Amino acid sequence: MKIGIIGGTKLAVTLGNKYLSRGIDVIFGVRKDFLPKQIEWKILDMQQDKLFPYCDAIDKADIIFLCCENEHLPQICACLISSGNHDKIIIDCTNGQYNPELGCNTSYIQQTAGHNKIVKAFNNLGLDYPKSDPLELLKETYFCGDCDVDKIKIKKLIELIGFKAIDAGKLQNAFLLEAFYHLRKEISFIKNSQNDYHFKLMSV
Repeated sequence: MKIGIIGGTKLAVTLGNKYLSRGIDVIFGVRKDFLPKQIEWKILDMQQDKLFPYCDAIDKADIIFLCCENEHLPQICACLISSGNHDKIIIDCTNGQYNPELGCNTSYIQQTAGHNKIVKAFNNLGLDYPKSDPLELLKETYFCGDCDVDKIKIKKLIELIGFKAIDAGKLQNAFLLEAFYHLRKEISFIKNSQNDYHFKLMSV
């Protein structure tokens, strides 16, 4: 199994390195003008087989994590349209802009790329993770999707790197998962705090 992490973000390199440390074959897809400035990216760039353009990484991978900035989603969706990618599981880790009328990124990806094998996961971490959780206290992520077989695979992948996987139902609930992210960012803004806020699920 080869995982493709798409996007030149902190979340992308963090998740990718976590899977690499578990012995998983990981490649990274970045835009063609991407400059590896952070030390983690420089280390990956020194390896011949780790950094590829978006389309190449998507073509080579079996499971694809989208951890990119929103401005690059149209280009990535164009790569996903390729017929050879329709059977690959896409894990959307992104969050749309906070605007209830615009829907969510997951719906955009599904409609634009015509791709049905999509699971939402890891979006509660944010693209700046682990900056948003410097002590690594956050140990859970929510996921949703329509295919039970795909969700079992993703649950195992989530748990492999130490997170508790919380099933949030069908893919139609992706907008609720994005709302979780926006709510915690709104709380941080209202409190005018340098700290970040996260939610924890409890059974009572």
